[in-house]
Amino acid sequence: MKGFLEDANYSIGLLDEGATLADVIDNCIYEHTHTGKRAFYVGDLGKLVKKNMQWQNVMAPIKPFYPVRCNSTPGVLEILGTLGVGFACSSKSEMALVQDLGFSPENIIYTNPCKQASQIKYAAKAGINIMTCDNDIELKKIARNHPNAKLLLHIATEDITADEEMNMKFGTTLKNCRHLMECAKELGVQIVGVKFHVSGSCEELQAYIHAISDARCVFDMAEEFGFKMNMLDIGGGFTGSELQLEEVNHVIRPLLDVYFPKESGVNVIAEPGCYYVSSAFTLAVNIIAKKSAEPSGVEQTRNDDEPVFTYYINDGVYGSFASKLSEKLNAIPEVHKKYKEDEPLFASSLWGPSCDELDQIVESCLLPELSVGDWLIFDNMGSGTLGEQSAFNDYQRPLIYYMMSFSDWDEMHDAGIASDTLMKNFFFVPSCVPLGPEDRFSAAA
Repeated sequence: MKGFLEDANYSIGLLDEGATLADVIDNCIYEHTHTGKRAFYVGDLGKLVKKNMQWQNVMAPIKPFYPVRCNSTPGVLEILGTLGVGFACSSKSEMALVQDLGFSPENIIYTNPCKQASQIKYAAKAGINIMTCDNDIELKKIARNHPNAKLLLHIATEDITADEEMNMKFGTTLKNCRHLMECAKELGVQIVGVKFHVSGSCEELQAYIHAISDARCVFDMAEEFGFKMNMLDIGGGFTGSELQLEEVNHVIRPLLDVYFPKESGVNVIAEPGCYYVSSAFTLAVNIIAKKSAEPSGVEQTRNDDEPVFTYYINDGVYGSFASKLSEKLNAIPEVHKKYKEDEPLFASSLWGPSCDELDQIVESCLLPELSVGDWLIFDNMGSGTLGEQSAFNDYQRPLIYYMMSFSDWDEMHDAGIASDTLMKNFFFVPSCVPLGPEDRFSAAA
């Protein structure tokens, strides 16, 4: 099965009912062992179908707009677009990518809080009119470069989390909304709605209550200025957990029914990103170097005679693990090759290939002793850097192998949501059986 990274002529392997994700990984590792041990992803696009069904069951009629920056690979974008999902783009390249796949500008919103004038002009030329704004300087820039723009005022929320300062960085206050409406009126710019964002790490769902109440105040304020508001964007922050989705829905549904009932004509949208793609991609990396050292400090309490191992792999924070630089990414490795149940475990750390002091992937975990050439597996790696160019010059970006089960394909086909163009990308994988009696060994944290 050929791996594709950004080629629009990607392929999706249709798996026989007996085949599993582990079988695909086993076969790909076998292939890479003989052709060059390059890191690779396996993307189960059927999980996108399941996530969308889950969203429709729990959150409908709230329409999802997928943030392209989460994972901009063509297989993901084409599947989601075919499912009727819209796109939230933060740059010209993202807008162009979505439109090149044949999706209309009406299904795109431009969400970058700090837009370049040239990219605003591009949006205007491309017919992408809905965009966000949270200050008067940005408003004037939009007015100069996109007279037909339709703005969503981005209001700040108050998350009760450690990330509160980051969340308050963008978004305006209720008091300033009046000032922005006065400016928009003078400049002849349309304001059509409100956006807010509650972080996925928010500990109190009360933040949604405050944000929706504030949004209603902004809608009422807009009536005074003669603006006809028809859109509410409740942002992202959806982790992918069905429980979290149901908890959020339980909080927001009564408020939306009161403040923005169906008869109001307000379209409610959201921006689930990690929700769709995180669990859909698994990353396989290869150990390229190894060091051992005597234990020191806390490590001495385990066993003074046991060495401490440092492993270097062919991917790191300047590639697939870039999220480690900006947020808490709990990367848990699994050993691909088979080990005995009583195999001794050693204190280990994992580092990327750059030899940079920041390129640490796992600070400490327990693993059996590994060798150069062994493979490690990381689950839930679908969000962050897929489709982006690495800042590390010698970094060879992982290949991507798309797959989908026949049952998921049948669901798309039977629902009539599989376009002829998309169907051309599928091919049948007649057998995907393990090439050896290999099991996985989960690393102990």
